[in-house]
Formats: sequence, structure tokens, C-alpha cells
Amino acid sequence: MPVERAHWEDLPPTVRAAVEAHIGPVQHAHTVAAGVNSGIAAVLESPNGSVFLKGVPLDHPQIHTQRRETLINPYLPNTSPRILWHVEAEGWDLIGYERISGRHADYSPGSPDLPLVAAAVRELQSTECPEIGIKLAEDRWKTYAGPAGVEQLAGTALLHTDLAPHNVLVADRAHLIDWAWPTRGAAWIDPAVLILRLMEAGHSASDADAWARAQFTSWGAAPYDAVDAFSEANTHAWDEIAENDPQPWKRRMAQIAHEWLTYWHRSPAS
Repeated sequence: MPVERAHWEDLPPTVRAAVEAHIGPVQHAHTVAAGVNSGIAAVLESPNGSVFLKGVPLDHPQIHTQRRETLINPYLPNTSPRILWHVEAEGWDLIGYERISGRHADYSPGSPDLPLVAAAVRELQSTECPEIGIKLAEDRWKTYAGPAGVEQLAGTALLHTDLAPHNVLVADRAHLIDWAWPTRGAAWIDPAVLILRLMEAGHSASDADAWARAQFTSWGAAPYDAVDAFSEANTHAWDEIAENDPQPWKRRMAQIAHEWLTYWHRSPAS
């Protein structure tokens, strides 16, 4: 459920004071549109520089996603912004992030952002997931598994699992942001997730598959049956998401997941 967006000026004085204890007096605050699950998302300017502020009320169901971000941040590769401080004050949970001045990635065919996105994901692919209690891939998707099950999703890689273009900022390089769903599993799962987003941006299933094979060793080496099991489970997951909250983009993602599954079933097993 989306969180009603607050502005910096809407926060209680004690909450603003708790933030300013870390960054100094806020001279300017700009609310950003991205991050529908954030109660507040703003760039704050102070004499000490700028930070990105992200937060939710402590009693909101999405609080667990923010706490996962806090938990995983120290282990992230350099493609992701660092958490500078974390405070709780008067019913709010607030994170101050290193600010990255960039734009959301363009995933359309031929986009010059695609090599940058691939480089960021490859860096992540080489990052082993710490054993700190985050969700296991085989557990996360088992509810949606078909008869084959999802045991083949197990692995030791750190996965982002939500590589939508609004979760990638392009500046000097591509930066992976919004770590609400970190997962431990097989490294090829993130390329599988990215493929659906490429299709959303206009790539055909075959072109997205070929691009991923050229970019990610893990995807080229992924067992056919394992990808099949994940693709089926992920399709069921998107169906449920679209049924529970039928926003047009969610219904479109469910459709794309079905298109991908059809393509994969027609592909030769390898």
C-alpha cells in the first residue's frame, strides 16, 4: 500500500531537530516524486552539504522494507549509496543517504545507459551475500512455485530483485538504489528480473535474453529448468500483485511475465 507522502515542513519539530543534529540546519528541502513506499523522500540542503532523506512512520506496514535497507547497506557494492545516519523520532524512522545527483536509467533499446546498468549489475553479481537473516530466494518464491519447486533458486549471491529503471540512478556510472527487497540466492535471478524490465521498456523477449547472455556470465550458465521454475513462480507472483492492486503498470508487468514464460517454453533447453 502506497504511503501518503509528507514534505520536510510537515514533520514535527522534534523530528526535524533529530535530523538536523546530523546535518546542521536545513536551508532547503525538495520533495522527490520517486519512492511510492516512502512516507518522506526529499533532498535536504544544509551548510554541510546535501543528503537524501527517506523515511516512513514506525506504525506503517512498509517499515520492514526500510529496516531491511538499513541492515544490508554496509554490505553493498560501490554502485549503491551509503547510509550516513539512521534515526527514530516521534513515530518516524528516517534514513540519511549519501546523495547521488543523477537521473533514472533509460532501458529502451539502444539506450546508452544499458552498458552502465550492466556494469553495475555485474559488480553486484560478484558480491557474496552476508548471512544476516535476509530472505532466501527459495523461500521468497516457494509460495508461487509450480510442481518443479524452487529449490534451484538457492545460492550465495546478493540479489537486488527490483531492478526497475527508477531504482537505478545514472550519473558518472549507474547506481543501484532502493534496497527494500535484498535476497540471497542464485546470481542469475537478477538478470532474470532485469529481462522483464527490458521488455517493459520495449525489448522483445529474445532480444532481452540475448542481451543478458552477452552481459552476465551467470545468465548464460543458468540451468534451463531452474530458469523455468523461477519464471513460472515469478509469473504467479506478478499475477497476485496485479490482482491485489490492479494499477496499469502492475497489470502490464504481469502480462510481460506471461510473455516471457511463453518465450522460455519455446526456447531449446540448454
